[in-house]
Amino acid sequence: MSKIRPSKGAPYARIMGVGGYRPTRVVPNEVILETIDSSDEWIRSRSGIETRHWASDEETVAAMSIEASGKAIADSGITAEQIGAVVVSTVSHFSQTPAVATEIADKLGTNKAAAFDISAGCAGFGYGLTLAKGMVVEGSAEYVLVIGVERLSDLTDLEDRATAFLFGDGAGAVVVGPSQEPHIGPTVWGSEGDKADTIKQTVPWDKYRIGDVSQLPLDSKGDIKFPAITQEGQAVFRWAVFEMAKVAQQALEAAGITPDDLDVFIPHQANERIIDSMVKTLKLPEHVTVARDVRTTGNTSAASIPLAMERLLATGEAKSGDTALVIGFGAGLVYAATVVTLP
Repeated sequence: MSKIRPSKGAPYARIMGVGGYRPTRVVPNEVILETIDSSDEWIRSRSGIETRHWASDEETVAAMSIEASGKAIADSGITAEQIGAVVVSTVSHFSQTPAVATEIADKLGTNKAAAFDISAGCAGFGYGLTLAKGMVVEGSAEYVLVIGVERLSDLTDLEDRATAFLFGDGAGAVVVGPSQEPHIGPTVWGSEGDKADTIKQTVPWDKYRIGDVSQLPLDSKGDIKFPAITQEGQAVFRWAVFEMAKVAQQALEAAGITPDDLDVFIPHQANERIIDSMVKTLKLPEHVTVARDVRTTGNTSAASIPLAMERLLATGEAKSGDTALVIGFGAGLVYAATVVTLP
């Protein structure tokens, strides 16, 4: 017989509050067109993106996270001291260690909360949400702060016609806490590492130690480029449209609901054509509100779902208590989908 005392957590977990932060600078497509041969019409027709936000030097990964988190904590009705863990999903925090989550936890005023970063690309929010739910139910933390944050403008090759227009910056956060009823459904998640090359960083960091310029990418002026995110657009599009619609359907079935039971659909804001195709494949009823934050925020990777959620609630397009399907998918290739009750 085990001598270990069993954990004592909450029966279930729920999202209690949400907050977002978008950098002050708004960047229209015209700025992107200064460095690529394209048109505003082409960008809009291929992606739906009209504008995106780019961070200033002061709008760091930590600074944006703190702004979004403060709003989420206030929205949840608790205090920072009650936060037991901080989970940050990001691929654009450039200090290998320590985790940026530790700085955020300290500056928010938590009481020595557990804090760590995860790297799960555009599925990062779903991964973080799943970890938070587990902590609340297991009892290792009563309240968990989950942050998705990116400064993808730092990882954008403005001369790459396929990706220059896609990425934006921002932070979204939620507080996950105890519940007497299930308000976060089972997560359907996974990875397909055999497709890892379809979305990746152009050059690994260690190549810059070697000093051999021939192994590094150069811009049109012959200067060494900073690493950037690259992708095989058509392959990613096909995978997202066909495979992720299946994952979304599995998440609905795992939660025991049908598309008719949904109020809101919040997919990763990668591309409006992908969103439209998923809506069609899932046969979502007309009453379901669909997040289209991509139009003015672009692809913010791990931040895209909480930012879209925050905007829908702020504009009244969605309301507290609505049932929402959320799904993130991206580099890895990784994915995560679940059904939640909006805070």
